Amino acid sequence: MQQSESEHILITGGAGFIGSHLAEALLKAGHRVTVLDDLSTGALDNIRPLLDHERFHFARASVMDPIVLDRLTAEAGTVVHLAAAVGVKLIVERPVHTIETNIMGTHAVLQTALRYRRRVLLASTSEVYGKGYRIPFAEDDDVLLGSTKKNRWAYAASKMIDEFLGFAYHQEYGLEVVCFRLFNTVGPRQTGQYGMVIPRFINQALAGEPISVYGDGLQSRCFTDVRDVIRALQLLITLPSAPGQLYNVGGGEEISMLELARRIKTLTGSASPIQLVPYTEAYGPGFEDMQRRVPDAGKILRDAGWRTTYSLDETLRHILEQRAATPT
Repeated sequence: MQQSESEHILITGGAGFIGSHLAEALLKAGHRVTVLDDLSTGALDNIRPLLDHERFHFARASVMDPIVLDRLTAEAGTVVHLAAAVGVKLIVERPVHTIETNIMGTHAVLQTALRYRRRVLLASTSEVYGKGYRIPFAEDDDVLLGSTKKNRWAYAASKMIDEFLGFAYHQEYGLEVVCFRLFNTVGPRQTGQYGMVIPRFINQALAGEPISVYGDGLQSRCFTDVRDVIRALQLLITLPSAPGQLYNVGGGEEISMLELARRIKTLTGSASPIQLVPYTEAYGPGFEDMQRRVPDAGKILRDAGWRTTYSLDETLRHILEQRAATPT
């Protein structure tokens, strides 16, 4: 299906951190946007500036509400499925919610999209690579997860099922499904409530509290500015060759958690001490983490011409500037 220059796009989970930024960008590009969100982890404040926009509509409901999902999908041309249980803290504390929300929600979206033959962009995660040791991670690499007795891996496994479902719908029914794996997307509006590390570090630094780094702090990640992620999604919405493909969406600037804490402490001018906290104290006994998570983003560069444009320092400064400009 060739996408029109201006179309109607449905974003599930659109009141969340990434979804709200995507909604803004799509409106600026001239599209009509509908957001479906039950506000369980999203926030109305994230989309409040958009509520009066003539091309924006918000429906407060779950993706598992079949009547609402059917009506909104019928009206849209593309569905960007971002609704999911996210954050390590939420995953560890509410594993049933994590598994059911991710798998059942995605199944509902794909079933409904098939009814109306809509393109679906399906959000996945770098968590899928698990304990993979081949760095950087490429889309076709094998994955290695921990024991099913450890809740830590429920999120990764549920998103793997989401991907399997998406590709099955593409292969068996010809549905235009595009899967993308996000690598630690960060930016304004992200909350530390569910374990996201950068907002948690910033909140602690600005409050003068100890900046709590879990484990030995040597585990490393690559953070991707939400503005770069949104640009990638906009490209995948229209890319003719994207259906049936899987793309890493992430940057290559690797940093340890200990160095990240130091950098945030410096940028905020904070006197907060940096404190190492054992994983058992943060998440309970038996918690496992991966040491490194670095994406190979060559495929999306080749297919869509996308690469990151913001450095981590630029992203951190942008977050702090937006926080300072937002009334409390």
